[in-house]
Amino acid sequence: MAGKKAGAKKKTLVDAAQRQQQMPIVTVDTCLKCPSVCVRGAAYMEKMSKPGSIGFGVPCILRRK
Repeated sequence: MAGKKAGAKKKTLVDAAQRQQQMPIVTVDTCLKCPSVCVRGAAYMEKMSKPGSIGFGVPCILRRK
């Protein structure tokens, strides 16, 4: 009298509309090449134009995946 095995749980599929969009991190050289400069990119370029500034990039809203 063996017991029943527990069935595997079904994975729920996530709708494409519910997924959060990914924004790539870009550096100042990519912001300089961009034809349409966003507010965040303009502020980042101004910050990076000062001598001795260190930047780690900024999320680009124009290059969403």
